Amino acid sequence: MLACNHPNSFLDAALLADIFQLPVYSLTRGDVFKKPLYRRILKELKMLPIYRTSEGIQNLGINYQTFGECKKIFKKEGIVLIFSEAKCINEWHLRPLKKGTARLAFSSWDENIPLQVLPVGINYSSFRRFSKNVFINFGELVTKETVDPGESDGKKYQSFNHKLQEQFHKLVFEIDKSDIQKQKELLEIKPSLFVKMILFVPAVLGWLIHAPLYWPIKKFTYRRTCDNDHYDAVMVALLLFIYPLYAGLITAIVFAVTHEMFSLLLFFILPFTAWSYVQLKPQLDKAPVTSSSS
Repeated sequence: MLACNHPNSFLDAALLADIFQLPVYSLTRGDVFKKPLYRRILKELKMLPIYRTSEGIQNLGINYQTFGECKKIFKKEGIVLIFSEAKCINEWHLRPLKKGTARLAFSSWDENIPLQVLPVGINYSSFRRFSKNVFINFGELVTKETVDPGESDGKKYQSFNHKLQEQFHKLVFEIDKSDIQKQKELLEIKPSLFVKMILFVPAVLGWLIHAPLYWPIKKFTYRRTCDNDHYDAVMVALLLFIYPLYAGLITAIVFAVTHEMFSLLLFFILPFTAWSYVQLKPQLDKAPVTSSSS
């Protein structure tokens, strides 16, 4: 089981799913499963519903079903991702851990499932800029042998969370949003002068070509997510699906005008120019990000 902090909505789960060879099933806030279409899509994406008390006490029974599904996955040596803070907030700060991770761990150990819990800390250089530096840190495995299962539920959950929190403090960056200097020291990776010179021209082309796509999507996303912490993840998702259509459209237009086969190479050149601009653009947010829970 991956026990992770939760700074950036569903982008956290997407990144971890990408770096593991095995499928990663992630526990996701239950209220997004209300509509049947969403349930089918989320199930295909290997997401499992988990409800908080604030989302309705009547839904808490579903959590037991989800825990049952998790234990089936564990028995097959699969991977389940749980966000131990149980709340997404765009910040460089570890929040108090909830009991969900401990409950699932001990419930699995009570059934003699050889579960191992791997602490994971994710740190982003920005929550508002497209493309960013991401630092993913892994801790030491927490196993049944490292905790005392003989205590009462309350005490053993507290002991488990204490061990987990000790590791998280080593994995999650602690940076005040107003401390720009510390952000630069821990989060910024500056390109060399040589890289800047090589990429300058394609970077300028990349900005000019992609601005008609980027800015409308940026404004659209901000209007719909300005009151929560999903802006960054939604922005990435929209560009991921829309960009191939945009690059294909430009390539098709140029080919229709020139009738030259080499123009088809634009479909590969355009992403390179966008990548060049991303390498040279500022990496940190301009100003402190106003945060709200979700």
